[in-house]
Amino acid sequence: MFPRVTQQLTHFLLATLVCIQVTSADQPRDWTNWRGPEQNGVSREKNLPEKWSPKGENLLWRKADFGTRCTPIAMNGKLYFITRHKPETTEEGERTVCLDAKTGELIWESVHNIFLSDAPAERVGWASVVGDPETGNIYSFGLGCLFQCLDGNTGKILWERAMSEEFGMLSTYGGRTNFPVVFEDIVYISGVMTNWGDLAVPAHRIIAMDKRTGSILWIMSTRVRPEDTTYSTPVFTTFNGQAAMVFGAADGAIYAIQPRTGKVIWKHDVSQRGFNTTPLVVGNTVFCGHGEKNRADTTILGGVWAMDGTATGEIPESQLLWKNFAKVVSRSAPLYVDGRVYMVEDGGSLMVIDAKSGKIIQEKKVGRIMFGSLVYGDGKIYCAEATGIFWVLKPTEKGVEEISRVRLNNEEILSSPIISNGRIYLTTTEAVYCIGSEKSAVDADPIPELPAEIPADTDTKVAHIQITPAEMLTEPNGKVAYQVRTYNSRGQFLGMADKASFTLEGQGELTADGKLTTGGPGKHHILKVTAKIGELSSLARVRVVPPLPWKFDFNDGQVPMTWIGAAYRHQPKELEGEKMLVKVSTIPKGTRSQSWMGQTHYSDYTIQGDFYPTTANDLKPDMGLINQRYTLDLMGKNQLQIRSWTPRLELRFAKTIPYEWEPNQWYTLKFQSENQEGQVVLRGKVWKRGETEPTEWSIEAADKTPNRSGSPGLFGNSSVAEVYIDNIQVVPNK
Repeated sequence: MFPRVTQQLTHFLLATLVCIQVTSADQPRDWTNWRGPEQNGVSREKNLPEKWSPKGENLLWRKADFGTRCTPIAMNGKLYFITRHKPETTEEGERTVCLDAKTGELIWESVHNIFLSDAPAERVGWASVVGDPETGNIYSFGLGCLFQCLDGNTGKILWERAMSEEFGMLSTYGGRTNFPVVFEDIVYISGVMTNWGDLAVPAHRIIAMDKRTGSILWIMSTRVRPEDTTYSTPVFTTFNGQAAMVFGAADGAIYAIQPRTGKVIWKHDVSQRGFNTTPLVVGNTVFCGHGEKNRADTTILGGVWAMDGTATGEIPESQLLWKNFAKVVSRSAPLYVDGRVYMVEDGGSLMVIDAKSGKIIQEKKVGRIMFGSLVYGDGKIYCAEATGIFWVLKPTEKGVEEISRVRLNNEEILSSPIISNGRIYLTTTEAVYCIGSEKSAVDADPIPELPAEIPADTDTKVAHIQITPAEMLTEPNGKVAYQVRTYNSRGQFLGMADKASFTLEGQGELTADGKLTTGGPGKHHILKVTAKIGELSSLARVRVVPPLPWKFDFNDGQVPMTWIGAAYRHQPKELEGEKMLVKVSTIPKGTRSQSWMGQTHYSDYTIQGDFYPTTANDLKPDMGLINQRYTLDLMGKNQLQIRSWTPRLELRFAKTIPYEWEPNQWYTLKFQSENQEGQVVLRGKVWKRGETEPTEWSIEAADKTPNRSGSPGLFGNSSVAEVYIDNIQVVPNK
């Protein structure tokens, strides 16, 4: 156990997560966040069942059409979650569904394709949706990094952002996908991204958006070049009267930041790799766990700890309140009840820990592997283990005792149970269960009053300004009207600035009151707009991408600044006196990558480029083009392939043909998309540069579950050898 410091824990008797969005007037029976209305897995409801059976006891309904790994949410009498759409078919994708919470009947579903992702279908539903009680909207983040705002009543898409094409977010084989969260008028999404300009180097970044429009308010970066993606969900609280958002990051640190500004309050380096556990905040204390090698002792795997959330700056290991090493808790979020913290190790061992001292009171085996998190309500702890065991436990003086246990045969539980309106909802890989009794009275204690922020009017000095929109993609002669928000030192909004000055770097016109007209017809370029108030400044970035056609010959010796995900993985280079790009082989986590060039609404176009593949140890790289969310890949194993969702080649959509080719010579690749009624037709050509272009296409395929639009881009895998790239052209189809 880590030695305790002299500073004492405060407010330990608060059995609730402090979440400044929730007041006692809010509905305690809605479950709008995967960890509940207080973001801590605690329900204030009464008369909850102690036992149930899949054969009928206390089972109100079971729906077998909606199996998922996703933890649902409940709001306004409806359940919302993400699940697979038509699995194991050529139409497979993902869908956000809305069910009637009383009956389980489908109200609406929003279906979309998964594209340009390495994540397998079994990872669909990794991220839970979040509901916004103020607007009734639902925010859904899919496996392929499509982020959507949906009307909670109808399922209508109000706005969406393609996070990979627009911000370079990675959608990896592991499928780790972050959960969106809402605070006041802001919705947040995060992940590892390879953006452009100063944000081209990969990092775990949080993007704050206006929840009603999707406009970018700010982007916050953690340490660059992380080892992992991550899925630790941010939670909201107050420390010392200051609003805070606490989350674990892919760089192995846990952060508290101001939720309205993104300014870091404190940071504690935990592990050598990214950690995924969602933190728990009780009063001024933060509890968490992880499952990687510790930064403090690199020979030990995992640890659980408590820390003082009122600290500031870099928090060293010596300032932790306590720590138990060698406890691998990398999935399940902690639970706090009556002075004790409950954590489940990945291997299924439930630890009951004294919250003040860190002493382990009991360890109880609850299965073999744990993905979900514990939920507490009506004096009981509900625990769902991955192999299909559902426990109901009761806290006791010695730890916990079993009240009941159910085994679901041939059903995995990768989610957490939730509680809403007297019912417990549980999703498995096969079905959705509604557990409860029609005879039980629905009742709940109010959510306790929460510690408030110090009133903003006690500090009206402007300490931070924020220009919005912070990030834009537009065309020449595009119009952007900038605003400047002001904040005090605690990150509280003071009002819109009326005396900010603006300066422009790049081609365009900017008025004194912040109205921008972009310039540079026909040219890809970037703009930077800086707002200043006194010594304070804030920067907005703009990519200006003209309509098609485009041509890039790289004679300026640069990676195009407007390209997303390219600058870190490509470098300008000369080959035989000709300037071009090379996809480098020296970046361990960037040799297989995608990059994008423009707007996501483009369709019916042709992209072409010249590629010079090298070789090493008789191995050849992969190289290709992206068109309308499909990839044309000339593969090192002498194949030519058109695909969209890489792990579903055998079912969803792909065509592969043999194609012999040799390294160390130039090839021209050409890739065309054509939308037709009910399908999109993809056509590809390959020929040696300098030879006559073939009349016939080398490969042709039709997707009857089409991606109708998408940004042009490049694909490559230079793990074994580098690829030189030149003469990229994108033109509308004739």
